[in-house]
Amino acid sequence: MSNQKYWQNFGEYHNSDASKKVAKDEFREELPIGELSKESLLNSKTPRRDFLKYMGFSTAAAAIAASCEMPVHKSIPYLHKRDDVTPGIPNYYASTYVSDGDAIPVVVKQREGRPIKIEGNELSSLTNGGTSAQCQASVLDLYDTRRMRYPMINKKEATFEQIDKKVAEELSALGGKPLVLLTSSLTSVTGREIINQLKAKYAALRHVQYDAVSYSGMLQANEASYGQRAIPAYHFENAKVIVSLGADFLGTWLSPVVFAKQYATGRRIDEKNPAMSRHIQFESYFSMTGANADERYLHKPSETGAVALALLGALGGGTSANVTGAAADGVKKTAAELMANKGAALVVCGSNDPNVQIIVNAINEAIGANGKTIDWSTPVYYRQGIDSDMANLVNDLNAGSIGGLLIYSANPVYSYYDAPKLVSGIKKCAFTLSFSERMDETTELCKYTIPANHWLESWGDAELQKGTISSIQPLIHPLFKTRQFEDSLLKLAGSTDDYITFFRKYWIGQLGNENNYEKFIQDGILEGGKLKTTTTLVNVDNITPAVAVDEAAFQATATGKDTLSAGTKAADTLKAPVVISAPVSAQTFGTATFSGNVTDAASRIVAKPGDTEFVFYQNIAVGTGNKATNAWLQEVSDPITKATWDNYAIVSPELGKKLFNIDIFNPRDADNFEVHPEKPVVKLTANGKTIELPALIVPGTHPNVVAIAVGYGRQSSDPAKTSEYIGPSANGAGKNVYPMTVYNGSFVSYNTTGTVEHTSKLYPVAVSQTHNITEGRPVVREQTLKSFKSDPGAFNREEEEELAQFGKDFTRDATMYPTFIKPGIKWGMSIDLNTCIGCSACTVACVAENNISTVGKEEVARFHD
Repeated sequence: MSNQKYWQNFGEYHNSDASKKVAKDEFREELPIGELSKESLLNSKTPRRDFLKYMGFSTAAAAIAASCEMPVHKSIPYLHKRDDVTPGIPNYYASTYVSDGDAIPVVVKQREGRPIKIEGNELSSLTNGGTSAQCQASVLDLYDTRRMRYPMINKKEATFEQIDKKVAEELSALGGKPLVLLTSSLTSVTGREIINQLKAKYAALRHVQYDAVSYSGMLQANEASYGQRAIPAYHFENAKVIVSLGADFLGTWLSPVVFAKQYATGRRIDEKNPAMSRHIQFESYFSMTGANADERYLHKPSETGAVALALLGALGGGTSANVTGAAADGVKKTAAELMANKGAALVVCGSNDPNVQIIVNAINEAIGANGKTIDWSTPVYYRQGIDSDMANLVNDLNAGSIGGLLIYSANPVYSYYDAPKLVSGIKKCAFTLSFSERMDETTELCKYTIPANHWLESWGDAELQKGTISSIQPLIHPLFKTRQFEDSLLKLAGSTDDYITFFRKYWIGQLGNENNYEKFIQDGILEGGKLKTTTTLVNVDNITPAVAVDEAAFQATATGKDTLSAGTKAADTLKAPVVISAPVSAQTFGTATFSGNVTDAASRIVAKPGDTEFVFYQNIAVGTGNKATNAWLQEVSDPITKATWDNYAIVSPELGKKLFNIDIFNPRDADNFEVHPEKPVVKLTANGKTIELPALIVPGTHPNVVAIAVGYGRQSSDPAKTSEYIGPSANGAGKNVYPMTVYNGSFVSYNTTGTVEHTSKLYPVAVSQTHNITEGRPVVREQTLKSFKSDPGAFNREEEEELAQFGKDFTRDATMYPTFIKPGIKWGMSIDLNTCIGCSACTVACVAENNISTVGKEEVARFHD
């Protein structure tokens, strides 16, 4: 066994013979390249470097090997060329990626009328040019041929005129029964205005917002604590000490694109004044955010409330709780750090229990976060759904008291904890209409369907947080017979305006004149009621939608640092409260008066631990499941497990040994488990539901916890239609675990007790963990801030000594082309690993920019990713 602190796989950790062989033979396929004749070239074998030499310096060799004529492609010029389109030269347009409450200001690269690449809009002070893997991959969804192509009545094609007439008849026959508009969290300013118009026409209209993964507990807790049913803006950049109680804020919690940029501010080293923020994570499984933490403590999911109570008590809040093991020591040390950095600290929590969130609010009050690292003057609108509102709607549907149901950007039949009851209620509603991009599980049940535009085909706006608005403009004419959701609402409201007319009038009225409106569209950003002063690459003349593109052109689309003892020994290095000297902005924010009933909330936090507890989480690619149809995202390797195309049960080494008799501390067991795609299958039972999933052993997981990703197991009511309706990428990918979540009458809980059993079955999981060998190079280099301050050059000297084996001048002696002159601009890339969090946005961006094909699960399992 090696003494490495960091290792790439179990085989490397054990330094096993099998691992050494794989490292030695990683490039074991010799390529058939020899002398410059067709026969010898195709039959001889020489080293790969010779092949590269031939390919680099002899086009004759390539021509001989090809042995065929170049195909002839006839290009067809424009009959009437647009003034703003130059073939081969891209245009850039500001817009906003929107999906289920998420909103990211972007700049979209468009070539010959086709959007092809997405970048972040650097004019946004919230995201500062950041994007996510899902945002980058959304351009693929635009060209997905499984999108709905036309409106339908009872799944039969109809025209917009026919469906509008039928819908008008349905609305006139409501008979006084309420009309319900069910959406995901809505951030559109003009969208809200149109809904208000609809309410004016239908007084009984109810707007219910539903989030597949709920933040209802935070909203309810904040209403009880501050009188506002809202979520404040968090400012991680102002925090010297960041504490997370199970919130994966760099991965999926609330708005990780915003938080990642803020977080990086405190983690980036200034060599002249070196300082860093501190990050402490309490959690149950190994999350991406936990992987970035300085200290990490494990506990059961049911103990989250106890950890919060113990932490508040250690801060002088008068509460207490029984926390054992390393987490108890972690609470004491964390409290000391928080108090030592009062006014420059922040605590966030991923629990959906409003009582736990009230305690967290009290903690933030005790450490002076209100107005310093928490801004109540600019609440965010990413998540607005309340669990009880959805539960009441389901009850009303089953009681037959709802006259009509309109659904947009929500798929509760897939993600609701009690889907059968919801399905029963929808079937009892006489008038159901879905505005969806694709035939999802909920849309299948609706009588009428009006396919909505993709965001790249739409106009609109998004208010990310109060006073911060970004614009949406179309980059292409709708590819199919779709209609923007807001256009459909305006027709229902009886308006004579189409949405672009309404949108233009509204914003010209808000901004004062047409020039300001055009600048808003051009730059895409409006903050604090003010336009940005910097302009983008977009010309005002180019703010109209791009040219329409023939549908047939788009038929081709893709289908298909932690150690083993992280949970127990990480705290041992911290012996005293740490006062951190990281530079923090002196800016203060809006405050709110705390009036939460801590005593009552504490009395309601009752831990019900089980022998085995389940925690349901989102991964960074598939998320809540609305992106399961995207092949690029299905093939993204999870940053922790490196698995693709499936969800699975994450178990600890201890539980793995108990269930499967697999000891990853034994080199033979570790090699057998890791190298073979086939993983043992476990039967999981919780909330009266049972599923079977493959298991992955992941160090850093609590011994009594099983973690499972939601967002998988998408399926049509007719399984044979899944590939046609939902898409081949989602078909057969994983299992749906939303039914295992629990609603207790107040909120949905994403952790529960359950049982796990070994089934003796095997299931292949495509994992890329062992695909690339570092040939003895360290997985990661590290240095403490203290040692960096004392000797900043030590870090580089270690690398220089390692590179010395290649010669005195590495750039000259280690290259395959030592005499090649490289004039002009050179390509290069450097990554600050203090600020790289593993979000995979750059991975998907590379796939998009370089047109890299997905290969599918079977090929990933064969190391052909």
